Amino acid sequence: MASNPLPPPHLSLPSSLSHHTSVSLSPIPKLTQTQTEKERKEAVNRKIASKKAISVILRREATKAVIEKKWGKTNSKKLLPRTVLEALHERITALRWESALQVFELLREQLWYRPNTGMYIKLIVMLGKCKQPEKAHQLFISMQDEGCKINYESYTALVSAYGRSGLFNEAFNLLEIMKNTRGCEPDVQTYSILIKSCLHVYKFDLVRDLLDEMRRCGVRPNTVTFNTLIDAHGRSGRFEEMELTLVEMLSHQDCKPDVWTMNSTLRAYGSSNQIEMMENCYDKFTKSGISPSIKTFNILLDSYGKSKMYQKMGAVMEFMQKYYYSWTIVTYNVVIDAFGRAGDLKQMEYIFRLMKSEKIKPNCVTYCSLIRAYGRVGDKEMIKGVMRLIENSDVLLDLPFFNCLVDAYGRVGCLVEMRGVLDMMRKRGVKPDKVTGRSMIKAFVSRGIDDRRVQELRNLLKE
Repeated sequence: MASNPLPPPHLSLPSSLSHHTSVSLSPIPKLTQTQTEKERKEAVNRKIASKKAISVILRREATKAVIEKKWGKTNSKKLLPRTVLEALHERITALRWESALQVFELLREQLWYRPNTGMYIKLIVMLGKCKQPEKAHQLFISMQDEGCKINYESYTALVSAYGRSGLFNEAFNLLEIMKNTRGCEPDVQTYSILIKSCLHVYKFDLVRDLLDEMRRCGVRPNTVTFNTLIDAHGRSGRFEEMELTLVEMLSHQDCKPDVWTMNSTLRAYGSSNQIEMMENCYDKFTKSGISPSIKTFNILLDSYGKSKMYQKMGAVMEFMQKYYYSWTIVTYNVVIDAFGRAGDLKQMEYIFRLMKSEKIKPNCVTYCSLIRAYGRVGDKEMIKGVMRLIENSDVLLDLPFFNCLVDAYGRVGCLVEMRGVLDMMRKRGVKPDKVTGRSMIKAFVSRGIDDRRVQELRNLLKE
């Protein structure tokens, strides 16, 4: 393998660092008295505005502290509406469902509170995303008890909550209620959401039933429906069904393919190493007038990197640089992983440093790529160095990361540290799976060790 299979570092620079142009300096003109006075007034106004902003922030933070601590019944019923609503919105956006429900209860205690259908719908959608269908149902009942108007949007939110948790009997029962409730009939959004939930668990038979029902009810699928189907078929390797869905989509004049359609199709072919098909699809989509997004280029980079087509990967990076596409965390992760797979650790480390200099925070995927690369070359010190970086960060570690760490420790012969990963997983509430156990067993057995530790791991696999 060549020492530098990927393009040199200057091709990997994000546009923010690689497109500075030289400028000739002209003499600085003297400021007139009017200009000086104007700037002085602007500076004073900025200071006044800054003081007012600080005052508002301090008052808001003080009110938020009351929200967190609920100091007494008298005060807790007279909180500022804007601050309570902002606190609730922040928690809903961050999917902190327990905290959001606590703030909502506090909201309902306020003297100025009036029931709002939209607020309930936002909370039900959040609970659905957090796999809390029972809580979502309770809010739906509370919504009715408080006299809120129940419409198809509120029903759809609850259908989504059931579907996301795999409670399809409840979701389909609710769908029947919607069909028999005047003014709450399911629309294309309701069906699309339920179709997406079914596709997540590969229930293609239920999807066919839903599509047939849509035809009977006269509900026409839209671009979102088709994109959901194309993406699911592509991810599960059902290429014939994916292509038929795309053909059907093209037959609908009001359902034109968009960048989401393109990205789903490219990902399907790229992840299955059908690079030529991926490139043909890219040409056809772009010639039809669809502009690629940063996500499109990330998919191309990832596909070329995993197929070891480093020259084409470099061409994509050059294109991104030429047309000022700013790199995202996904772009950095893809490129770091590609350099690591190619064994070019200097380039990998360069991109990692560049990532941090651009103030883009490394995540679990970033560290996983680094550890995998160092494990492949047997560099135990660098693996420990990455772990020190993780200890000094607040990154959330998941099961794939720990399995990657187990594999790396096993490769470099750090069996004590490898066993210690189980303790790390327990502390972080991550449950080991079969991959974890098998990787550990393989590391021990390959070194002629088959003792009590290995038997414990075999018992763990049985559990």
